[in-house]
Amino acid sequence: MKGLLLRLSGLDADAENAVRVIGFFDRLITERASLDVLVRSTARLAGCPAGVHAPAQGLALRADPDAGVTAPGRVPAGAAARPLEGGVVVWVCREGAPTPLDDILLERFAIATAVLLEHTSVPLPALGDPALVELVLSEGIGTAERSRALHLLGLDTTARLRVLATTGADLPGRSAAFGDVRAVLTTDGPETAPPGARIGVGPAVAALDLARSWQAARTALRFTAGAEPVVWSDRLGSLAALAGRLTQADLADFPDIQALDRLAGEAHGDDILAALNALCATGSARKAAAVLHRHHSTMPARLARAGSVLGFDVDSPTGRLRLHLALMLRRLRDAGPSEVDAAPNG
Repeated sequence: MKGLLLRLSGLDADAENAVRVIGFFDRLITERASLDVLVRSTARLAGCPAGVHAPAQGLALRADPDAGVTAPGRVPAGAAARPLEGGVVVWVCREGAPTPLDDILLERFAIATAVLLEHTSVPLPALGDPALVELVLSEGIGTAERSRALHLLGLDTTARLRVLATTGADLPGRSAAFGDVRAVLTTDGPETAPPGARIGVGPAVAALDLARSWQAARTALRFTAGAEPVVWSDRLGSLAALAGRLTQADLADFPDIQALDRLAGEAHGDDILAALNALCATGSARKAAAVLHRHHSTMPARLARAGSVLGFDVDSPTGRLRLHLALMLRRLRDAGPSEVDAAPNG
């Protein structure tokens, strides 16, 4: 289909070719195509950028012949445009002279847009409904539906936002529950959590890309623990990649994780694990003791016991790196897949 209009125009702008263009748009209407598909198909048919600008619906879509739909897609200067009711404008932007079939294409593009705006394939819920947040975070909807959901939430598609994945707390902000995990849209993330809460902080992204921030926030949530209830996905580095590649069986076979389990099962095991977490968080035994409100003289015995079970010096630079990795992967194992399975991607 790419460049079909140019080839048809090169033959002859006769009635037969005009009917082919009309039939092309009629099929999209009959199939109740999404606006994403309509805009993308129009750009490929025309062989040039095309778009829909519908500010009342929160839509500003653009597609290039060799690319998908993007937003915002304002009407470019010099574009051939056709206005519709309610301030809606459809446009195509061709470099050089228009083809003989551009007029009929723009007309049928406008008609198809008007019809599809009235017969959207995804009925949107009422203003403020958590279902709008679910739509924004879903990977299974098109740009048009996501843009409209953001518009109904009062959010601009270009706004920079991030998603928090939380358990054990109702944080302020637009939110929706996915099983035991709540997604919260916000401009920034916290450094501390309410008592009993855990929070995974997704990266700041354009509002249209919030599904990616939501996925990253859920991954960060899996790395939280009582000793570290807030984890920012931006700070996980390579650990985030491991979360998507290591199965529960893989993690269960790690010798260092097995050694930590043995420590946890000992008398005072919880105290030893707390000391290890504090050591990794602070970088020194003295600072770790201060965080735990213990005298620093109590730390050597705890670290020595941990080292004897783990088989390496936990208070050396290399040992702290290995220890930190083991502790984080143990959290990942303990979190399991359940917290994220309850929150579908689309």
